[in-house]
Amino acid sequence: MSRTDRLFRLLQALRNLPAPVTAARLAEETGVSERTIYRDIETLRGMGAIIDGTAGFGYVLTEDAALPPLSFSNEEIEALVLGLREVAQIGDPELAQAADTALTKLQARLPEGQGHRLKHAVLSAKRFAEIPAPTVDVPALRGACWDEREVEFAYCDAKGAQTQRRVKPLGITFMDSSNCLLAYCLLLQDFRAFRLDRMTGLKITDQSFRPHRVPLLRDAKQHFATH
Repeated sequence: MSRTDRLFRLLQALRNLPAPVTAARLAEETGVSERTIYRDIETLRGMGAIIDGTAGFGYVLTEDAALPPLSFSNEEIEALVLGLREVAQIGDPELAQAADTALTKLQARLPEGQGHRLKHAVLSAKRFAEIPAPTVDVPALRGACWDEREVEFAYCDAKGAQTQRRVKPLGITFMDSSNCLLAYCLLLQDFRAFRLDRMTGLKITDQSFRPHRVPLLRDAKQHFATH
């Protein structure tokens, strides 16, 4: 295992394991000796990672935006390319542009060999069926999800019936052939998925439902998985 790969695995272990995590547990997770863990912890600290703790107590990683990326595995690079190219195919215009920009930034920041692998990745994504264009301001809708603010809009269902809805917006997901808002509908008192191309007249209200988005989204995913 190269030193870069070893440091990357250690960083991932610090992120994923319950904190504080001991050197013994880190050594078991990464397949190296405890002495190597102590040395690599100091190396990561020297690179800008904020790692609290000492030998015998355990370590806690505080994410640092200034920490430079170390490396990705070949499979991770392929997964990133596939995911971002899929977003470019199915996302709203702003999100699709962001996916293209993210790929460009990744290629520029990766080591030369991995940048070449990203540019010429084996995996890609292409959809030939046109995705229905959204008829609402999708960035504003995403903002309402993050801000946990109820929204109102007019909705036209598959039979052409028009209704006025007020919902708690939880997230946006791609379902089969269209992008949909997952939400808790106050009219029906239940979870519903609303196609973005059938929504009009979006209004962001002042009514907050913080801090309930995360548990509601978890319940919504379970609801749609069983219906």
